[in-house]
Amino acid sequence: MAKVADGQILSVKISGADGSEYRRKDNVVGSFKVAFTAKSSSSFDICFENKIQPGFRSNGRDLKRQIELDVEAGAAARDWNAIQAAEKLKPAEVELRKTDEMIDDIASELEYLVRREERLRDTNESTNRRVRNFGILIIVVLLSVGMYQIRYMRNYFRSKHIL
Repeated sequence: MAKVADGQILSVKISGADGSEYRRKDNVVGSFKVAFTAKSSSSFDICFENKIQPGFRSNGRDLKRQIELDVEAGAAARDWNAIQAAEKLKPAEVELRKTDEMIDDIASELEYLVRREERLRDTNESTNRRVRNFGILIIVVLLSVGMYQIRYMRNYFRSKHIL
């Protein structure tokens, strides 16, 4: 909900992570409700742009705009009253369907978290393996350089007849 403030123009743009634009509304006044179906499961950007109208003078006032944003997804975003009316369902049936969809949402979220945990664990194990191998390589290089220095110093001292 955007409260009208003199001389300000509020624009709202909703876009997906792939760059596709779902909704755009310029000069938003009062409440603004948007519903859309995503093409894929990803993150969304909600951009608010508040501009001052050309030629507007604020006379030293601080121009402000307060925005209240309520984002709902999954079963919580559906209009259950419309579904109840369209399908002529009893209140208990509506609650049962709502609960069933919420359980499905929770299950899919848990599946996503399990897949994400597996991916992060694989990344962690790969990084640990690389660090271990790099450490072993450093030890081998240091030992090789040490052996070379000992051999070089021994030959140097022999040539100078110190040893």
